[in-house]
Amino acid sequence: MLDCFTTSGERARPLHVIAAAAAGPWLEGRPARWRAWLEGIGYRAQPGNGALLPGPDGAPEAALLVVGERPSPFDVAAAYARLPDGDWRIETEGAIEPAVAALGWALGSYRFDRYRKVEPVVRRLTLAGGAESRTATIAAEAVFLARDLINTPASDLGPAELAVAVEEVAGRYGASVRTLVGEDLLEQGYPAVFAVGHGSPRTPRVIDLAFGDAQAPQVTLVGKGVCFDTGGLDIKPAANMLLMKKDMGGAAVALALAQAVMALDLPVRLRLLIGAVENSISGTSFRPGDVIRTRKGLTVEVGNTDAEGRVVLADLLAEADAGRPDLIIDCATLTGAARVALGPDLPALFTPDDALAEDLLAAGRGAFDPLWRLPLHEPYREMIESKVADIDNAGKGGLAGAITAALFLKSFVSETGAWAHLDIYGWSQSDRPGRPKGGEASALRALIAFLERRFAA
Repeated sequence: MLDCFTTSGERARPLHVIAAAAAGPWLEGRPARWRAWLEGIGYRAQPGNGALLPGPDGAPEAALLVVGERPSPFDVAAAYARLPDGDWRIETEGAIEPAVAALGWALGSYRFDRYRKVEPVVRRLTLAGGAESRTATIAAEAVFLARDLINTPASDLGPAELAVAVEEVAGRYGASVRTLVGEDLLEQGYPAVFAVGHGSPRTPRVIDLAFGDAQAPQVTLVGKGVCFDTGGLDIKPAANMLLMKKDMGGAAVALALAQAVMALDLPVRLRLLIGAVENSISGTSFRPGDVIRTRKGLTVEVGNTDAEGRVVLADLLAEADAGRPDLIIDCATLTGAARVALGPDLPALFTPDDALAEDLLAAGRGAFDPLWRLPLHEPYREMIESKVADIDNAGKGGLAGAITAALFLKSFVSETGAWAHLDIYGWSQSDRPGRPKGGEASALRALIAFLERRFAA
């Protein structure tokens, strides 16, 4: 159980979560000292407003949070930040779903303290147990895993360490893991992954996790695991390189999603494929103008070495597609173009399947983790045509970069109709309740909700 939760609630103080429309009548039936205190501080019962409520001795004996018509986990995360230490229990008064409240509490508690001393927060929520508490805990643990991996600098998280992280998760749930390293990638048919990672002394890897009943519907998750991206020989400016430890964010989200699927014991045959590489600069780095052969047999002209993620994903998607699973989902911190179009908080969703798109969008709305669908506009494919190879990894003209990247990936998925590509940012730009500045599990809660709805027994 996460440190922010407890099952012992004997001394837990209540946090009353009240709908704004019901706040007035609710307060009328409460102790006079509460009403006097709130009147004295000028409290207004508006969504987002909270207050501590005094006991007979003046010390806080309870707290109040007023919410709107559709409260989110981040309402409770904001309340968490304002409460004093101690044990609390949430009295929802019907204003918020218990699972939403518990998830918000957990998200508010997240800290990344691996490299600096942080004052401990002893603030715990009493869980009543049951399916809702279990789901919230699993979702929070998955978010924490992804955030921790993204926040870890490349000095401590290269391809080998990412493989260890997968093995640790697999070990907890009895999943199997097969890892191909270095020259084995060429022998086993992953030439594109090898080409991208060959410029680094930290050898590239393909990590392949499997879990579940072989007769169950097969779900294959694919993650871009570029543990650091210099841009390669088409080197990035210094300012653009500062956050490149997060370029394995797709792999972090895919691994966290796999963990949640196993923890929820969804009746699926799960497969996770991660290409773990470092895009470095050396005498063995791949070059602009090179032609790379891929697992699918298609050849790729390197128009830009800083468009390496899609080259890694090409081999992984070809392998995923060859198994003809019921569903493929890939996650990648793929393009700056998606961020320019949608900003840091809206992952771009691409899929040729309209029904799948609507299910994913609905799951995102329900999980307070929205996605935005962008088109796989086939006429733009001419932007990634090559005169010397089957396809170019970098679009011409500098326009529609997220779409041309998605079209590139689509070239490697021909047997599986239910495929979705998530172009994520993997980072929170500023400190907000439940979303601290740093690594973020973009689209993860939406994907967990989607898979629960589609496959839960």
